[in-house]
Amino acid sequence: MKKFACLLFVLIFSAKSFAQEGEDVGWVARFGAAAGLAPAFVFPNVGPINVELAKIGIPQLSTNGMFVYGAGGYAYIMIVDNLRLGGIGLSGSQSTSRKVGSSLLSTNYDFEVKHSYSFGGLTVEYTLPFINKVAVSVGAVIGLGTQSVDLYENFGNYEWTELFPQPVYSSKSSHPGVHSEIKNNFISITPTLNLDVPINRFIALRVGGGYVLPISESWSMNNDQTINNIPSNLNAKSFFIQTGIYFGFFAF
Repeated sequence: MKKFACLLFVLIFSAKSFAQEGEDVGWVARFGAAAGLAPAFVFPNVGPINVELAKIGIPQLSTNGMFVYGAGGYAYIMIVDNLRLGGIGLSGSQSTSRKVGSSLLSTNYDFEVKHSYSFGGLTVEYTLPFINKVAVSVGAVIGLGTQSVDLYENFGNYEWTELFPQPVYSSKSSHPGVHSEIKNNFISITPTLNLDVPINRFIALRVGGGYVLPISESWSMNNDQTINNIPSNLNAKSFFIQTGIYFGFFAF
């Protein structure tokens, strides 16, 4: 939250400074519509996962955030001055792996952990009318998301017949590998702050951020099996920093 507060201060201060360079033309209702790419960095809490990885000597997942792909769009609805509705979606993952020995099978196998994070939904934003030349918008994303942890044990190349359970596992050639997925589906409200700077009437650059606040979370494993004792701090809360380039028509 401290990061989000700092971002809020910087964006508003920068936007006011930018606006003071132009003429004071009063408060004018904004209008226009746009869509574009919106890549971002999210900072989910992977600490509980790293604790388990450390126990078996697996390199840890990055705690400095991960890149996610994104896209979004919006349109001013005109019924309410300076209010715009739209949508956004973000998705990405990071992974770590190493070769692990198996005394049971007398061979080594590749163990990989993949952490994925995605969310998206309806955006509701109000563009501050007293700032000219740029658009500073406060609002929220109301939507759904998924956080998952995939665990892979791979023993090399496989044959089709090896994908199904065998009577006896005696070597790599008769082991189909293992894949487990821990998934968290959540509903969230994400407060956001965005600054859109137009290059011209049809292209604008964006920088902004938000904080994902889950209001409902549901954990399951594999084919919707119950999983108990999930660490309380392994949740969907996450600060994110967004960038982007939007195409459309802008009247800021």
